[in-house]
Amino acid sequence: MNLPNKLTVARMILIVPFVVCMMLGGTGNLRFAALAIFVIASLTDTLDGYLARKNHLVTNFGKFMDPLADKLLVSAAMICLVSLDRLPAWVVIVIISREFAISGFRLIASDNGIVIAAGWWGKCKTVAQMIMIILLIADLGGVFDVLEQVFIWTALVLTVISLADYIWNNKDVLRMQS
Repeated sequence: MNLPNKLTVARMILIVPFVVCMMLGGTGNLRFAALAIFVIASLTDTLDGYLARKNHLVTNFGKFMDPLADKLLVSAAMICLVSLDRLPAWVVIVIISREFAISGFRLIASDNGIVIAAGWWGKCKTVAQMIMIILLIADLGGVFDVLEQVFIWTALVLTVISLADYIWNNKDVLRMQS
């Protein structure tokens, strides 16, 4: 297993201590530990992609597992934030629904021997979601409350745009199922 793929697996493993810290101290001192773990896990996403492209280590494992690791991390964080009344459940339902739809779409493509890498809109969506989550975990108040709302809406809009873009750019995969 190459280094980018190891970083992807590490990101998935970090979900466990992150959730424990969030649920045991989501509004106390452990929230800063959760925040640090989330930031580290999020940075592995950037690093693994960079290393894979730079060193020509892009693999089918990475194409599938990297987006899955992102989805697991972001979904776990948002579910924790819902339980702490920091994020509306309906926002999380929309975002997670998009993730399930894309995962299903990737399975259809895979059955046809096609591996679809994440697109630009999907990457922007992931960054917006991660910034949103960081702001919501940090819970700094004041002007940051406005930033939290801006990023909640930005992440939501980018989620819908990236879904539409993904389907549009890969509509031939759907035609294969007709």
